[in-house]
Amino acid sequence: MADYKIEVFSSFCSLETFIINGIQADEDDFVNKYDHSPETAEAHACGDMRADIKSVSSNVLEKYKINADEYSEIAEKVAEAVSFGCCGLCV
Repeated sequence: MADYKIEVFSSFCSLETFIINGIQADEDDFVNKYDHSPETAEAHACGDMRADIKSVSSNVLEKYKINADEYSEIAEKVAEAVSFGCCGLCV
């Protein structure tokens, strides 16, 4: 089983700590994060920030020394951590 740690910054939209098997990880290897409803937010805010899980790739599996099941588990945790809906912290 993969050893991983995920901690979110207080601003919600990025990870303060993301380590997999001792390797500094990149959330972009697991999710596409974007505001799904920018038209409903005020300037510099988010209307509906969500992360969509990317398809698994052999490069990412090799990079973090994980298998496809571990990728799915980690990707779900990352998506959950950085999907928070409406936010105005940057306003």
